[in-house]
Amino acid sequence: MKNYFILLFLLFVGARGYSQTVIKATDFGVKKNSFENAADGIQNAVNACKGKKGAVLELPGGRIDIWPEGSARRELYISNSTEDDTLSKVKNIAFLFEDNSDVTLEGNNTLIVLHGKMVSFAILNSKNVKIQNIRFDYERPTMSEVTVMSVSPNAIETTIHADSKYSIDSGRISFYGEGWKTKSFHTILFNPVKESLNYSSFSPFLESKAVETAPYNVRFEGDFSKSSLKKGDVLTIRDPYRDNCGGFISRSKDIKLEDVKMHFMHGLGIVSQFSENISLFKVIVAPRENSGRIISSFADCFHFSGCKGLVKVDSCFTSGSHDDPMNVHGTHLQIMTADAGKIKVRFMHHQTYGFKAFFAGDSIAFVNPKTLMPIGTAKLKTAKLINKREMELEVEGSLPSFAQAGLVIENLTWTPEVIVRNSRFERTNTRGLLLTTRRKVLIENNVFYRTGMYPILIADDASSWFESGAVRDVLIRNNTFQECGFNSGSGAINIAPENHELKEGDMVHRNIRIMGNIFILHNDGLLNARSVDGLVFTGNKITRSSLLPTGTSNPSINLTACKNVFIKKNKFDSNTLPIVKANTMAKKDIKVDLNIEMK
Repeated sequence: MKNYFILLFLLFVGARGYSQTVIKATDFGVKKNSFENAADGIQNAVNACKGKKGAVLELPGGRIDIWPEGSARRELYISNSTEDDTLSKVKNIAFLFEDNSDVTLEGNNTLIVLHGKMVSFAILNSKNVKIQNIRFDYERPTMSEVTVMSVSPNAIETTIHADSKYSIDSGRISFYGEGWKTKSFHTILFNPVKESLNYSSFSPFLESKAVETAPYNVRFEGDFSKSSLKKGDVLTIRDPYRDNCGGFISRSKDIKLEDVKMHFMHGLGIVSQFSENISLFKVIVAPRENSGRIISSFADCFHFSGCKGLVKVDSCFTSGSHDDPMNVHGTHLQIMTADAGKIKVRFMHHQTYGFKAFFAGDSIAFVNPKTLMPIGTAKLKTAKLINKREMELEVEGSLPSFAQAGLVIENLTWTPEVIVRNSRFERTNTRGLLLTTRRKVLIENNVFYRTGMYPILIADDASSWFESGAVRDVLIRNNTFQECGFNSGSGAINIAPENHELKEGDMVHRNIRIMGNIFILHNDGLLNARSVDGLVFTGNKITRSSLLPTGTSNPSINLTACKNVFIKKNKFDSNTLPIVKANTMAKKDIKVDLNIEMK
C-alpha cells in the first residue's frame, strides 16, 4: 500500500511538471476572417506567454491579417540580408518571441496574411520555442509574375497575376505594393514545360510600350524579333534589394518548426543566426495551392549562419525560390590590426554585418585567405562589437606572432552538425544545398529536382562571400539528383573551395563520401572536387536524361589537387562512358575503375 501512494504522488508531481497554460489569441481581440489588423492583439497574446512554463498560444484558425502598424518593431542585423546603406534596419515583426522560454505557438492551420514588408516571426534570446501548424503568406508578395500569352516580332501579349499590382504611365509599366515600388527588375523565367527557372531580363519590356487591353492583360509593343519567349513562359520579377527576411531565429536554443508553411517570404528566407539546435520538420516553402503563383521565396529558403549544436531538416519541401533552398555557413572576419595583445577584425561582405560573430570563451582559427588553411588556434578572453562592422578580440594568453593583418578568423565553436533527410528541393534557379561546417554532415534520402545549378555545393571562401569553413565529415547517400544544372552548365556535386594558392599537402576539405545515390544527368557534370583529402564515390547509379541534348560528351568527374580518392563500383547505363579528369595529382592519389585523363 505504501508503494501505491508513492506511485500516486509521483504521477501527481509528474502531471504538474508537464502541465500547460493555454493562452487563446481570441481573448486578446484576435478575430479570424475579420480582415482587421490583428498586430496588437497577437503581440499581447505572445507577451502573455512569458513566465508561464509550458505555455501554449492557440490561434483560432481561418485567416488573420497583420499590418506593420501596431506590430512589434526591432532593429535587426541579419546575416546575408543587411544591405550596405544608411537606411533603417528596424523590422516589423508579426510574431515576436523575445526572452521567452518553453512556449508553443499552436497555429491550428491558421493562415497569417502579412501586409507590407514584414518578418513573419522572430525568436530572439529564447529557448525551447516551438511553432507548429501555421501558414504565412503576403497579401501582395514583393514578387511580380507575368505570363506570356502570345509572341510576335513586334508585340508580346501578357497576363499579369492578380496578386501583382501594377500601373502604366506613358506606356511604361511599373510594379508596386503596400508601401513599396520596384526600382530594379531582377527577372527569372519559369519554363512550364521543363519546370525550370532560368535567368532572364525584363529590359525588352521596359523598352517597349505597355498597353492595358483589359484588367491584368497588357500588350507590350516593341522589337521582339529576337525574343526566345514562348506562350506559357512566366517572368518572375523582383527588386533585388534585401531589406528583410521571412523568419528570424537569433541567439536562441532548442527551436522547432513543425508543419509550417511559408507561402511567400520577402528578402532572405528563414534565417537562423548564432543559435543552437534548430529543427525543421515538415516545413514547406511553396506558393499556396491554387494561388497560381510560381515563386515562394525572394531569395534563400533556409539559411543558417554561425549556428551550433544540431541543425536538422527533415521531410521538408521547397519550390519556387529565387536563390538557394538551404545554406549553412560561418563567417570569416578579416584581421585589420593586431596590437597590444588584441586584434581588430572586420565584416567584409556588404550584406553581412552589425551583429556579434564571436563571444568570450569561443575557440577561433587563424586562416590564410589564399590557401584557406588554418595557421593556428586560440581561445577568446573577450569579444566586443566596437562598431557595426568591426569587433575587438582578446585571446587568452599571448597573441600568436603570426596573427597579423590580412589573415581571416573563423569561429570554431559556432559550427553545427547538420542532417538533411527525406526532403525535396525543386524550382530554383541556383543551387540546392550549400554546406560549409567542420562538424558531421548527413544528407540522405532527398530529391533534388532540376535545380538551376549544382544540387550540392561545398565551398569555403575568404575573398567573395567570406563564408566559412572547411568540412571534415560529410556523407551524401541515397539521394536522387534529377536533371540539375540548367543555369550552371553542370549538374555535378561541386566541391569548390576558393583557395587561390594550391600547396602540396594542403587540403581544405576532408572525408567526403558520396554513396548509393541516383544521378539522372541533364548535362555532362557528375562530380567536381578540388582540394579534398579522402573522397569516396561509390555505389552510385548514373543515367542520362531524355532531355540531354544530342551530341554532348560523356559525364565527367573533374578532380583538382585531391588525394586518397576512391571511385569504384558505380553503375552507368549503356549510353554512358564516363572519364575521370585529374589535374595537379599523381596516379597514386586515385583508386578508380574508370578511364583516367591525367593533367
